[in-house]
Amino acid sequence: MSWETIYNSKLTTANLAVAAIKNNSRLVFGHAAGAPQAIEQALVENKERFSNLEIVHMLNLGGANYLQPGMEKHFRHNAIFVGGTSREAVMENRADFTPCFFHELPRLFKENILEVDVAVIQVTRPNADGYCSFGVSCDYTKPAAEVAKMVIAEANDQMPFVGGDNLIHVSKIDYIVETSNPIFELPLPKIGEVEKAIGENCATLIEDGSTLQLGIGAIPDAVLMFLKEKKDLGIHSEMFSDGLIDLIEQGVVNGSKKSIHKGEMVATFLMGSKRLYDFVNNNDKVKLYPVDYVNHPTVIMQNEKMISINSCIEVDLMGQVVSESIGLKQFSGVGGQVDFIRGVAMSKNGKSIIAVPSTASAGKRSRIVPFVATGAAITTSRNDVDYIVTEYGIAHLRGRTLRQRALSLIAIAHPDFRAELTVEFNNRFATAK
Repeated sequence: MSWETIYNSKLTTANLAVAAIKNNSRLVFGHAAGAPQAIEQALVENKERFSNLEIVHMLNLGGANYLQPGMEKHFRHNAIFVGGTSREAVMENRADFTPCFFHELPRLFKENILEVDVAVIQVTRPNADGYCSFGVSCDYTKPAAEVAKMVIAEANDQMPFVGGDNLIHVSKIDYIVETSNPIFELPLPKIGEVEKAIGENCATLIEDGSTLQLGIGAIPDAVLMFLKEKKDLGIHSEMFSDGLIDLIEQGVVNGSKKSIHKGEMVATFLMGSKRLYDFVNNNDKVKLYPVDYVNHPTVIMQNEKMISINSCIEVDLMGQVVSESIGLKQFSGVGGQVDFIRGVAMSKNGKSIIAVPSTASAGKRSRIVPFVATGAAITTSRNDVDYIVTEYGIAHLRGRTLRQRALSLIAIAHPDFRAELTVEFNNRFATAK
């Protein structure tokens, strides 16, 4: 039987596809810009049919209307990463949060710790061999689809076709809903003077021939602004966005010195604007792989001169890094920060950087603090931390004593808060008389 025949036999509508979902099932939604659109809408429109559906995902850049108040008897969200659409529901206990290193999420599915009843994914239309690409979100989405009891796919003709280990054959899909929807986009970040100063400081740590892991937002894009004179940079990153395109086109990022996947930009998902999605579409230099490969520390470590750049909420004077909670309030998630910090620690000549503005709340609160907030989750331990960078400089903490760490961190704190940090330093480290 030809793949075309198989494909056509599985075509259906969104309403008919969701009718196959049984109550008390666990649904895993595709991630971020690859989150389902038509199926999500059909689930909400048919909510009275459903009770106790658990919906698992990390980011969802869509509307996530199943998280609105009053939906609890139909849908219960299990967040692996808390984003803008889910934060309020988690805070109000209308949704749950599961801590998890990003690279370990597929293992939870494969070992049935989080058994996948239904994978709801977004893919491209099939290629000449009957394979659809997962497009911009391979990450945990592909592993979930591989072990799910049922796979419902939106075949979106606007999803970019991205290669790597990022394909699914039409025979592995149970229901296919053809769509034509724009991929969710993110606005370009605003880069201010603080972000520029941080970016410039980070750039001094990046040598020619380095391989980079960057996140998304003003600070990563500010770092990229100061890399134009660098040579032969590579990308092995959880994700990348628009800010990288100019450096690729200028030849600064070419991957020629990478230890693995030489000449290729490797990631596990992508988020950005239509410019990014057009750039990666059928681009044989861009490869997406599942997150249990891309983010696995033993894979990351194979890149010599591996550099990771991440951010945080606060850092205490011992170097403990809080990146996902504000006190007891779950603000985001661990994501891939620790995956890369630990992989970079094993990389030859690797450097992991936590880059953060010195203050928050419009300058009213220092991000370098004597003690982390009560109830806060430590994301990166003091044993793992390497470099901390603010607009005021660089603190290298690895191999330093607690006393040395505190002095280095005070030196890069905002001047308005150095005095009170110094009081705490003296309380801890003053020589007894």
